[in-house]
Amino acid sequence: KLLHRVEIEFRWKHPKQSTPSRQEVIEKVRGLEPGANPDLVIVKDCNTRFGMAMTTGRAYVYDTAEAMSVEPAYIHKRHEELHSGSAEPAAESGEDDEGGEA
Repeated sequence: KLLHRVEIEFRWKHPKQSTPSRQEVIEKVRGLEPGANPDLVIVKDCNTRFGMAMTTGRAYVYDTAEAMSVEPAYIHKRHEELHSGSAEPAAESGEDDEGGEA
């Protein structure tokens, strides 16, 4: 099965700056992959070593929202606030009625 994505492994040196946020990484990835839709970018395995101003990780740039559906639900939830919502896969029914009074 083809995954329809571009995989980018990155090493970002950021001396005298704090660890970059996921949003900053997504913006940087968009620069590396021209025309990439930010709603179809997933950032994984971001790691900044203690005492080093360097962050490493992986980013996946998907072609479509359907192709992005191979990612686990917790990854989608982690990126929810970063995406505008135009490329989010359809939510499964029954997830949003947790708790509540009868």
